[in-house]
Amino acid sequence: MPVIPAHAYDPPPQTDASKQQVDKLVGLWKEHHADADSPKERRAAFETLMASTPEPTRIQIRNVDAGGVNAQLIWPARLHHPVGRRVILYVHGGGFNSGSLRTHRALAGSLAKAASADVLLIDYRLVPEYTYPSQIDDALAAYRWLLDSGYDNDNIVIAGDAAGGNLAIEATLRQMQVKGPLPAAVIAMSPITDLAAAGASVKSNALSDPLISEAHLKALSKAYLGERSPTDPQASPVQADLTGFPPLLMQVGSGEVLLDDTLRLADKARQAGVDVTTEVWPGMVHQWQLFPFWLDDARRANQRIAEYAMSHFADKPAQ
Repeated sequence: MPVIPAHAYDPPPQTDASKQQVDKLVGLWKEHHADADSPKERRAAFETLMASTPEPTRIQIRNVDAGGVNAQLIWPARLHHPVGRRVILYVHGGGFNSGSLRTHRALAGSLAKAASADVLLIDYRLVPEYTYPSQIDDALAAYRWLLDSGYDNDNIVIAGDAAGGNLAIEATLRQMQVKGPLPAAVIAMSPITDLAAAGASVKSNALSDPLISEAHLKALSKAYLGERSPTDPQASPVQADLTGFPPLLMQVGSGEVLLDDTLRLADKARQAGVDVTTEVWPGMVHQWQLFPFWLDDARRANQRIAEYAMSHFADKPAQ
């Protein structure tokens, strides 16, 4: 099997202004999560933090039932293209137990505008009310709903952050197993690829990434998987056979606990012949892309994501 050369984009060094913006974000995160120890408390803290953030502007939103999954179809208000042309299926993060349409709507809206595409933001079932594989099932159901609704698979990109990155990859692997039509590309931002939390950066970056920890990773893995092994390739993409996987973009911060999750999966994908692009962003913490209204580097990273999606759509947006 030919090994595809690795593609990498090296973002510019972090500026002093960027460092100040990240420090402010970390302070807000700590303030909201100071007493959030249980999964229920962490869910509430995340919702409260994101409720304080701006709603997206210059977009249109339609509530839809995406194959039994509650979702919002979002598209740029300035565009009048028919629904059903190009779409990003967005699977939100939140450790499998949190996140919602509200927490990720600003990011989804920014991607819709930057990529001149529709974005289907799904509200999949959460832990502990629903455990594995409900979340993967919902992501796959939404993808198949897009196909049934008239979107061609080569005009669909699946994207997700953190746990959503895991689900985006695993849903695509499930689609491969049944030999169904695959998306044009997959984008994983700060993805959780190893539910065993075995990457070296889990410990080495523990002090530089206050948004997630080894203890939190292992707790969410147990809550999500129950008695299933965290090394099961059906749950941890880093263990999976990626042969035949679509083009893959992964972004991660240099200071993230999950840095090695991205690098190990990227190496494995490359060895399997996958067209994989990795971006390591200096000084960024877990899920920084969620905050384009506060972080310059979030806006830049999201623009990179949009450009990657546009480059892989068969039906290119008009320039």
